[in-house]
Amino acid sequence: MKSPLIILLSGSLLVFSGCKGQKEFGTNLISQAGTIDMPGVSGRIDHMDIDLDKNIVYVAALGNNTLEVVDLNNKKVIHSIKGLSEPQGVGYIPQTQEIFVANGGNGDCYFYNAHSYEKVATVSLGDNADDVRYDAALEKIYVGYGSGGIAVIDAKTHKQVADVNLPGHPESFQIDKKLNLLFVNVPDAGIIGIIDLATMTLTGKWPTGSAKANFPMALDAASHQVIVGYRHPSIVVVYDGNTGKETSRNNMAGDADDLYFDGTTASVYTSNGDGFINIFKRGTTGAYEQAANIATRSGARTSLFIPELKLFVVAARAASGKEAALLLYKSGK
Repeated sequence: MKSPLIILLSGSLLVFSGCKGQKEFGTNLISQAGTIDMPGVSGRIDHMDIDLDKNIVYVAALGNNTLEVVDLNNKKVIHSIKGLSEPQGVGYIPQTQEIFVANGGNGDCYFYNAHSYEKVATVSLGDNADDVRYDAALEKIYVGYGSGGIAVIDAKTHKQVADVNLPGHPESFQIDKKLNLLFVNVPDAGIIGIIDLATMTLTGKWPTGSAKANFPMALDAASHQVIVGYRHPSIVVVYDGNTGKETSRNNMAGDADDLYFDGTTASVYTSNGDGFINIFKRGTTGAYEQAANIATRSGARTSLFIPELKLFVVAARAASGKEAALLLYKSGK
């Protein structure tokens, strides 16, 4: 007979193992669609974006100080922009056919011609330029940076046109166009911030409570739901964007850095450094339930969901004798 202490410890392990301890399931929802190696790329890989006209993915290879240009059609790297300073955020600007790169090391943001890869402009934010969102309708680029700020840059003039102060470094953020609000994770301050885009001011703060390290975020714009991933504990929480009220909570695999909402299937996709893709589907009651746990590679925590291609791209760093690569998954039902 096990002692009460052993039983208690065993139960604790089951509680805190979360999705990491689960067996693989949900392969009917997402299936492997190939791998694109990125030879010579070392270190951590951060965010990605896509040129949908050419099916080109831009990969911020932070630890390698490069931007990798990857052709999805031919499944190969076609160019590498070198000499960057810990690139973190990246955005493709279709109107000007330029690539925007935010550097965490020196705080500079670079514009590159997407054909010649020549640098055409620089906007200096001073420190730790990070995640990027592009509003194509207004041709404005939003960049989280420094010890607490969201900068707004005009994509046509390459000039900073606005700035919002925050109580800590921003991580992922999302824009709700209908509410005219920007929701932003500020983990150091233990909040989700709400920015009024009309006044460019921080007008609300949702405390995260006991949940810490809110890094990734997605948005269900139709339902005005803000979806946030936490690392401590490893959970994904859904909030009502109008009230800040929590509407759903689920365990997930650890070390999440990206998550996405698929409006066609009412599903949330997460990529986790523990080495899993987790998928959560919204039920008839509005709550989410886990529908898939798919093994990837340890440390593969950043990703890009491309709904137009029904493709989920996971970035895997070089490790254990394997080259850095983009792992491709086709989403199903």
